[in-house]
Amino acid sequence: MSSIPTWLKEIVGRNKAALRSAEALKAQESLDKHALHTVCHAAKCPNRGECFNCGDATFMVLGDRCTRGCRFCAVSHEKPLPPDTLEPQRVAAAIQEWKIRYAVLTMPTRDDLRDGGAHHFAQVIQTIHATTPTVRIEPLISDFQGDTTALHTILDAKPDVLAHNIETVESLYPQVRVGALYKRSLQLLENSKKYAPQILTKSGFMVGLGETEEQIRRLLLDLRQAGVDLVTIGQYLAPSAKHYPVAGYPEPSQYKNWEEYALSIGFKAVASGPLVRSSYRAGALYQLARQLENIPKSI
Repeated sequence: MSSIPTWLKEIVGRNKAALRSAEALKAQESLDKHALHTVCHAAKCPNRGECFNCGDATFMVLGDRCTRGCRFCAVSHEKPLPPDTLEPQRVAAAIQEWKIRYAVLTMPTRDDLRDGGAHHFAQVIQTIHATTPTVRIEPLISDFQGDTTALHTILDAKPDVLAHNIETVESLYPQVRVGALYKRSLQLLENSKKYAPQILTKSGFMVGLGETEEQIRRLLLDLRQAGVDLVTIGQYLAPSAKHYPVAGYPEPSQYKNWEEYALSIGFKAVASGPLVRSSYRAGALYQLARQLENIPKSI
């Protein structure tokens, strides 16, 4: 495993220190009060301090236990609990309390549920719409094992963005994404755009797992060919020594090169940087894409 460069350690250290601020502690207090999960905690995101200080969080719907065994992920693989029928109301209440204008909702993969949890997830979206109609909503979903009916259930709830992460290049799927299929994820994104072309599609992936420059560019081309509008690129950081090892740490300048390439092939907006994650500053990325479409929408 490659050693973490000093410049990256310094950025992570500043974000960890920010978790002790008054705003971050207030955000944590609200999450505890409403008994909610965030992917910020479950995936040990290095940006928690920065985002909590800005009033941002990615709510994790359907619990914090996943039925897949991806080797990069810190989310628990214990037996999942049944969906909580009161969760839609609690998530909506927290969004109101935080005065959130752009809500990102994610989920663990729930292969144990007949529809992958799509109906429950859609209920959360609908409840947010009912309580705070002005909130923009971005669901970051699993692949639902390719079930288009489950995908349509989410899209029929009328989110503003449909996100699904491709995570890594195709050649690394057998080692990194156990139980997932590269082409199935691409097909889900393409199906979303075909069924609801007015809804922006978004995906994200990690670097530093051993992929080549050619493979990264091929991945970006595949996403564009699937109609994806927004993309995020960030450094993989192994949650523990038991997880997939980090193969390298690209320099910050390389992320700018990938951003420029992605924009040159037609992406509407790109977030690319060492600590960028799929939901990082998601509202700003959405706004940028809409501005480029000349659609005057504010969040």
